[in-house]
Amino acid sequence: MKKHSKFARLTFGLTALTLFVTLLLGLAPVSQAASNGILKIGVLEDPKSLNLWLASDAWSSRVLSMIYEPLFVREPKESKLVPWLAAGEPVYDPGELTYTLKLRPAKWSDGSDFTAEDVVFTGNLIKEFKIPKQSSKWSFIQNIVAVDKHTVRFELKKPKAIFLTRTLTTPIVQKKQWEKVVAEARKSEKPLTALLRFGVDQPVGTGPFMLDQWKKGVFVYLKTNPHFFAKGQTMEGFKMGPYISGMIFKVFGTADAAVLALRKGSIDFYWNSIQPGYLDQLKDDKDIKLFVSNKSGLYYMGFNVRKAPFDDMALRQAVATIIDKDFIVKRILQGYGEVLWSVIPPGNSFYYNPDVPKYGQGMAYDQRVKKAYEILKEAGYTWEVPPVNDQGQVQKAKGIILPDGLPMKDFTILTPPADYDPHRAMSGQIIQEWLRALGMPAVSRPMAFGALIQKVKGQHDFDCFILGYGKLSLDPGYLRAFFHSKMNKPNGWNMSGYESAAFDAMATDANDSMDPKMRREKVMMLQSILMTAVPYIPLYNPTVIEGVRIDRFTGWVPMLDGVGNLWSFCDIKPK
Repeated sequence: MKKHSKFARLTFGLTALTLFVTLLLGLAPVSQAASNGILKIGVLEDPKSLNLWLASDAWSSRVLSMIYEPLFVREPKESKLVPWLAAGEPVYDPGELTYTLKLRPAKWSDGSDFTAEDVVFTGNLIKEFKIPKQSSKWSFIQNIVAVDKHTVRFELKKPKAIFLTRTLTTPIVQKKQWEKVVAEARKSEKPLTALLRFGVDQPVGTGPFMLDQWKKGVFVYLKTNPHFFAKGQTMEGFKMGPYISGMIFKVFGTADAAVLALRKGSIDFYWNSIQPGYLDQLKDDKDIKLFVSNKSGLYYMGFNVRKAPFDDMALRQAVATIIDKDFIVKRILQGYGEVLWSVIPPGNSFYYNPDVPKYGQGMAYDQRVKKAYEILKEAGYTWEVPPVNDQGQVQKAKGIILPDGLPMKDFTILTPPADYDPHRAMSGQIIQEWLRALGMPAVSRPMAFGALIQKVKGQHDFDCFILGYGKLSLDPGYLRAFFHSKMNKPNGWNMSGYESAAFDAMATDANDSMDPKMRREKVMMLQSILMTAVPYIPLYNPTVIEGVRIDRFTGWVPMLDGVGNLWSFCDIKPK
């Protein structure tokens, strides 16, 4: 027994020592961060993949955006597109339908030259494999030609405005790293699947950082790329770094743990929008600064206009009138958001139309009820008990009757559950009550997010819904995707089923227009068309609240969607 006890103690001791050494080695970069000028960033999840073509989640994108770069990026002050890997603006030949683009002299993180061949390879890869979320940006390009080492010519099949805003903002990959992968994928029965399943252990990019270590479930450590082309250059008024030696993405799993780490100084930046409930813990800490930024988001209520009564524009306008968006922003979002009147948010200043119809704006509750009642009454709706009596006083309505004489049936407003998004769930509840005030038998019903999407997008089996886009493209091409009649199909993006020949024609013209001013005029008109028809009621756009510690680093750069951006990470300096 004693021999076994000694052996057990020895085994336990060796196991403990091994575990200690493993943790020590694995967390070495983290423990050295304070002394090495390494920025510590808190995130909630690991990257799903470092394969650029597969990764679509926010956590992968945060890491990969530090490694891979596009030809053009958005500058921080006005979100305008500016040349990045490109040396200047592309030269357009309208007769030949070509764009010619000069490239900067840059290097990949392995020290090899970045050339036109890499751009050609990237575009052809996307076109050949029809990469999800990328192929539509390149499908209208006939040929991509490397004119010389630093010049690319794009030959278009037809004019497309998104060439400038979407094609040229696609991250570029290294031909040398990917050409063998592509060759092997071509041999597979399912080439795209083979390409997406390729495990990228060491991404080669042109960005300011490169992968050094990934301990899954614990951290990702990026070190400074010594070959970063912009180091020391002045770009849009910024003398570019990086001035830090690296960054560690520490995985916490929960917002509670990440916010606590920020308070204790275990991280310098929590890269996620902080919910208002945490702000009391942070706002009085002299070593923490809270940045509140606008985002390009759209949270909205949608109707199934394929069926009655939601195919009636008057009903949709009345619903838009009764909804108090200011109440939603002030009470549900606790003031951390903005009211939306259009499907393009104000932060997208070049394309935002401030003159669309604003149903119920500035009205008190009684005024909104009266106005909604007026709209419905003029459209032929009646009630057992109307929401406004003969003396013009607001009262509890009962039994709304459709213009065809039939009572309105119960209908459902689908929302994500509160544990997924409390804002949308609570908005559904309050909208239910406002609609009942008009005599409408509305019921708000939370539903698991995946099931909700299947009902709305896949099956078109719904009445109304509340959904949102947290980060819309600044290119307004999504208006066509969301509302063109060709997209009114199962799993199409036209979830409301809105159809208008006038809208279709103008949306197509806008997407094909190569003149930015002319395109802007058309996009303004598209917003007016949509906000008159109201297949969607824009509700709100939450602000991004981010917390950074200011006792170790300085130089954060605010911009649309927050301070977690390329400009910040190239400008931050240790104190």
